[in-house]
Amino acid sequence: MSKVLITGGAGFIGSNLARAYLAKGYEVIIVDNLSTGKLSNVPENVTLYEEDIRSSNFIDIVKEEQPDVINHHAAQIDVQLSIKNPAEDASINILGTINVLEAVKMINETKECRLVYPSSAAVYGEPQYLGVDEVHPIKPISFYGASKFTPEFYIQVYHQLHNIPYTIFRYANVFGIGQDPKGEGGVISILVDKIVNNELFTVFGDGEQTRDFIYVEDIVSANLIASEKPINTVVNISTNTKISLNELINVAEGVINSKIETKYAEERSGDIKHSYLNNKKANEQLGWYPAFTLEQGLLKTIEYYKNK
Repeated sequence: MSKVLITGGAGFIGSNLARAYLAKGYEVIIVDNLSTGKLSNVPENVTLYEEDIRSSNFIDIVKEEQPDVINHHAAQIDVQLSIKNPAEDASINILGTINVLEAVKMINETKECRLVYPSSAAVYGEPQYLGVDEVHPIKPISFYGASKFTPEFYIQVYHQLHNIPYTIFRYANVFGIGQDPKGEGGVISILVDKIVNNELFTVFGDGEQTRDFIYVEDIVSANLIASEKPINTVVNISTNTKISLNELINVAEGVINSKIETKYAEERSGDIKHSYLNNKKANEQLGWYPAFTLEQGLLKTIEYYKNK
């Protein structure tokens, strides 16, 4: 039986991954300091260590557990917090990842341990063309974008020096079950929360801004492939489709068969107007394609929260 250690496994994507790995027959270890992750997200039949990825204890846990895969989803993901406190953002996202790499290096001295690392579409900044592919210039407009990109270099150098097998993902806008609408929730998690609680949904700007919304189960399927077959490169994980906020509201209204009360507010400064990621490289190198339409993902997410 293969063993996977998921950092940040009590978070939104990490907990979805944990359930999927269990279903595939993996033994699952979660390391999460629970600063933003929730105990309620952690599935049964996993081993949970409440620990920070930056600590020396983390190295001891990895030494003890000897995983075949480390899926490194622990991160500081709040863009505004990164701007207010860049040192803490860098400490978690850069120094934390270096500590994870040191642990992978240690395991690789005796057996192969594969690394999966999610970077972010935030590394690209304001798109110079659409769809944004992996050779698009890197021009982050937040410290978060910079702190997610820097570890990509470290991973590549660790690969060259220590032969660590890896896959780096740059995710589009992920949504789905387990995403917290409070805090740094994505626009869809906020929309679903308003639908379920029958509250007013606020659109900042004219609603014509576009994004590439990808359902979390499609993110999970890419991670499962990379866990078995590292490709030692960077790939976008996206739908290769752009949809405006106004179109998103229309689709959601079709799903729930009712009108969503919406108000329009002033545009927020620093928001990127249009973005979607090209996913051709993931198709070619991983044999991965998204399986869920926006409607299907919305339906699953809304039904889950309505029944909760």
